[in-house]
Amino acid sequence: MKKGIFVFIAILGFWGLGIAQSTDSLVQFRVKVNSLKNNNIALEISAQPQKGWYIYQNNAIEGLHDISLNIDTQQFQFKEPYKLILNTNKLEKIKDPIFETNAQVIQGGFVLQQTLINAQQAALINGTIDFFISNGKEFYPISNAFSIALQSGKNQAADLFLKNITPKVECGGSQVVSSKETSLLNIFILGFLGGLIALLTPCVFPMLPITVSFFTNKSSNRRQAIRNGLLYGLCIFGFYVAASIPFHLLGDVNPELFNNIATNAWLNLIFFIIFLFFAISFFGYFEITLPSGLASKVDSKKGLGSISGIFFMALTLVIVSFSCTGPILGTLLVGSLTAGPWPLTAGLAGFGVALALPFSIFSIFPNYLKSLPKSGSWLDSVKKILAFIELALALKFFSNADLVKQWGLLKRETFIVIWVIILIALLLYLIGKLKLPHDYPQPMPLWKKIVFAFTLVFTIYILGGLFKLNQLSLLSGFPPPTNYSWNKQHSEIKGIHIVNNYDEAIKQAQITHKIVLVDFTGWACVNCRKMEENVWTNPDVAQFMKDNCIVASLYVDDRTNLDPSQQFIFNMPNLPTTNVITQGDKWTLFESLNFKQVSQPLYVLINENQQVLNNPISYTPNPQEYLKWLQCGFQAK
Repeated sequence: MKKGIFVFIAILGFWGLGIAQSTDSLVQFRVKVNSLKNNNIALEISAQPQKGWYIYQNNAIEGLHDISLNIDTQQFQFKEPYKLILNTNKLEKIKDPIFETNAQVIQGGFVLQQTLINAQQAALINGTIDFFISNGKEFYPISNAFSIALQSGKNQAADLFLKNITPKVECGGSQVVSSKETSLLNIFILGFLGGLIALLTPCVFPMLPITVSFFTNKSSNRRQAIRNGLLYGLCIFGFYVAASIPFHLLGDVNPELFNNIATNAWLNLIFFIIFLFFAISFFGYFEITLPSGLASKVDSKKGLGSISGIFFMALTLVIVSFSCTGPILGTLLVGSLTAGPWPLTAGLAGFGVALALPFSIFSIFPNYLKSLPKSGSWLDSVKKILAFIELALALKFFSNADLVKQWGLLKRETFIVIWVIILIALLLYLIGKLKLPHDYPQPMPLWKKIVFAFTLVFTIYILGGLFKLNQLSLLSGFPPPTNYSWNKQHSEIKGIHIVNNYDEAIKQAQITHKIVLVDFTGWACVNCRKMEENVWTNPDVAQFMKDNCIVASLYVDDRTNLDPSQQFIFNMPNLPTTNVITQGDKWTLFESLNFKQVSQPLYVLINENQQVLNNPISYTPNPQEYLKWLQCGFQAK
């Protein structure tokens, strides 16, 4: 429990990547299917390991299982047990050095044959084949996933292409704010603010006088002091930015990879648990520390020559401050995983600038350090206040998972009630009524009174949202959307009728002769909620949309499976191969094929003949600009 959980996860992740990369080339697979009569399908999987490697089969050794085939049994039924054909025609018994006992193994490859009943007329087989391999020195589990199309996906893919994507008029798109540009700036600013907060933690603040002492001894004149201070700040900044480099080296990945990561329900639950862990640590119930050997080894390098000593001094700061900066930085970065590596770099850059700036300044001008308050119990109080904030932020990750999976466990009202409870607990802590570890009686300082007043006002504001006295517009995108409510009367936004199917929207448009507002959105999309709660609720915008638009909100992170007959593999030249399994897969492909984007929100106006009317737009926080764009497209219909 005392090891840094982020370090553990990072090591585990890189270990997992290493295993995946090392085992990918150890076994060659080939999968094929043949259609038989009466919905029967003959599936054949061949596996051939490299020379010197063997496969375990028919053993009673604990932890080992035989070759297994895993397929969605709701769509397919096994007609009979699989047939295993060994390339070497027999199993061999060997004295296995890995388990130090006799084991039965397949020295060559095998062919597995399985007859399936396609009970639901599925268009796609998804499955894995699992077994264990070894060469007597190394031992790996093998899990090979495969997807096979049982029928051509051309018909389904053809339905996703719009024939008239050239806008009838050129208006609107160039007048709105680019969400990518604003998000990078916003994330940089958030990173900078996070870095400033991190400065007030007990792990970082006491490092300031240590830094000044170090540089006072290192610098013999003002010029050298400026050089050393700037170099020190640059090293701190560089360490944080360098953490994003691996994401840039991933290469040519599927464009929606990061969106899939950020909206993965199980990953969000893991982050929820991690930040609960951090919050409990911040409360003082235990300490998160890095392995002592790592910090001491780096710290021992500080006495090296000028440049190398400064480098390792910066590395020492980054490592020693981890237990306080980790939760703040982690909260920031997890929320920026939707648009590729650049938001990560922007957030880390902002964090690094904020952390490096004061250390550089005090290294160059050590006399200014005297104006800072001395370290003391106030730092512990800051850390515990951050723990309450961390607890509130952790709830967002659970909310993301709940929204994507549509469990209905954390509706908007429930989310707000839990936040109110957290805020009341914070108020009680600030006035000394709630005791936490390592607290002791002391007068309430002015800064705590200011935090108490701000928290009290914020609590009243949150309560107003609970009782529908305000729209919580300052928090748009953080709580669940207003239509994710226990009260069915709030299932619509300002009376705007919304459908979640493009084809249904087109049918309604052909009957009513309205235009279709295609809304590419996501359950975990913050800017989407801001648009719905701050722009769509504007009286003029809402009235125009009710009178003239059929809204088709297409959730790209909807994990509901398509009907088996509608699932397919999209495979076209010069385009990435995509398994279209869920509703979200379909709408993501629809957006990327026609509009060359995978970001959300994206708004497109289409008439009943499926002609794009004007330039698509993204996040547009100004209601009047958004209304102008709507009117422009409507006039072109």
